[in-house]
Amino acid sequence: MAIELKMPALSPTMEEGTLARWLVKVGDEIASGDIMAEIETDKATMEFEAVDEGTLAAILVEEGTENVSVGTVIAMLAEEGEDVSDVSAPSADATPAPTPAPTPEPAATPAPAPANSNHANDDVKASPLARRIAVNEGVDLSSLEGSGPKGRIVKSDVEAAIGGGSPQTVARSRNRVIASPLARKLAADAGYTLGEISGSGPGGRIIKADVDAFTPAPAAPKKDEAAPAPAAAKQPANDLDAPYEELKLNNVRKVIARRLTEAKQTVPHIYLTVDIRLDALLKLRSELNAALEADGVKLSVNDLIIKALAKALTREPQCNVSFQGDVMHQYSRADISVAVAAPSGLITPIIRDAGRKSLADISAEMKELAGKARDGKLQPHEYQGGTASLSNLGMFGTKQFDAVINPPQGMILAVGAGEKRPYVVDDELTVATVMSATGSFDHRAIDGVDGAKLMDQLRTLIENPMGLVV
Repeated sequence: MAIELKMPALSPTMEEGTLARWLVKVGDEIASGDIMAEIETDKATMEFEAVDEGTLAAILVEEGTENVSVGTVIAMLAEEGEDVSDVSAPSADATPAPTPAPTPEPAATPAPAPANSNHANDDVKASPLARRIAVNEGVDLSSLEGSGPKGRIVKSDVEAAIGGGSPQTVARSRNRVIASPLARKLAADAGYTLGEISGSGPGGRIIKADVDAFTPAPAAPKKDEAAPAPAAAKQPANDLDAPYEELKLNNVRKVIARRLTEAKQTVPHIYLTVDIRLDALLKLRSELNAALEADGVKLSVNDLIIKALAKALTREPQCNVSFQGDVMHQYSRADISVAVAAPSGLITPIIRDAGRKSLADISAEMKELAGKARDGKLQPHEYQGGTASLSNLGMFGTKQFDAVINPPQGMILAVGAGEKRPYVVDDELTVATVMSATGSFDHRAIDGVDGAKLMDQLRTLIENPMGLVV
């Protein structure tokens, strides 16, 4: 029995996704663990891995298709010993698919009756997939010769008929344009007439690539009218006539926009900023890197700040919380979500239990996760969760900023650049390397005094960094 491959839920918040790219084609032998496709989720572009084995019998959702709901059947897999041509697509109630726009038949030729009231094909030997295609395209199966076992009509017989292989079908299809459902939708959205587009699919079928490549011919001006001047590019009124390029939002950017808007509208933020001397931390980092050079370890300032934030949260557990409506969750370990800029948008891989990990382990794990984030290869368990977040823009010279909380977390730390500043040490004015760090706190869950205690612990740990080593 054929196996249905469905759009997976690759994150808890995923309701739909974009089928970015197929890495296999119909007829390929599929083994468990094979990477079949790349799917763009609300978090990242992730690989779709095969669980079952068999032969890929049909691809039901073309690559590039957006807004594919979780649970939609995207492909069919034939099991061992099963004829690929006999594999049928799932019923309409199992796989929602756009319905091709009806094309009117000539007045002299009556339109074919709906499939559920026309029983002319019921007694013809044909595979389920061949029947489905025949119903969709208005093909009379009784007029075809089958090339399958014992004269059974299979998918290729119907496709050949649609493309002109059968005189009976040519007459029926002369005024009917053959196109995939996705191609019909794209053409309708763009205002194209399908009859003007040449099809490159089986039997001249119009597919997505044909619509994408189609350029409509300019309309000829009327005899009594001069050709109009080319229309200016459409620009919103608030663009002040500046030229622009329209960029389509990917799923990640859409989710970032939605979640950050929700956070600012529903979470009452309170911001607390402290200045922290970095000289002792920078000296310790230099000594540790010299000692660990033989092991290939090179600590960053960010690695040490991750550890400092985790230990501060352990010391002030009233800030390691999330607001959950009528209750709060207080966490027994500090899982730090670290903001990483990826091509698709911001994503936050997690250093779990960072307070108990060594600096070398944090450094190695952070390098691996950051690389995966930039390549869009993070797995759900690597970015889902986290009890607090860290965003560091210091490497770009940003002095100080306020970050937006990532719900349901209760706080996020924004780290600015370390810079030489005049600073008072032991009642004497001197020059020190100082950075500004700002904590954003959910005021529903964390009082100002508790947030201040956390920021003070953070400053103490960074200015006396030996506590990060033990």
